[in-house]
Amino acid sequence: QVQLVESGGGLVQAGGSLRLSCATSGSFFSINVMGWYRQDPGKQRELVAKITSVGSINYADSVKGRFTISRDNAKNTVYLQMNSLKPEDTAVYYCNVVVYPQGYNYWGQGTQVTVSS
Repeated sequence: QVQLVESGGGLVQAGGSLRLSCATSGSFFSINVMGWYRQDPGKQRELVAKITSVGSINYADSVKGRFTISRDNAKNTVYLQMNSLKPEDTAVYYCNVVVYPQGYNYWGQGTQVTVSS
């Protein structure tokens, strides 16, 4: 079993910053991809950012230049630094990992981010 524990969500004013963390534990050899997704009620879950074990990064166009994803492989933890937050960034943010070598996907429980205007 693999467990993901997220932290760092909350309420912030537009233009503010938040930092999300996701710590992974359990039985796995290593983690290939770590990422963050978000979902608004009534909408599909969408990719925010992801980072591979060798440091390759992808961002959604809507967050480029404002969000930064990073990972600490020794701690099996992924971070999302969110700056210049906008009301449209409001959503539940989910951590996702893909473990190696099986390629299994695991999700965190989600953390609410609310940006007020």
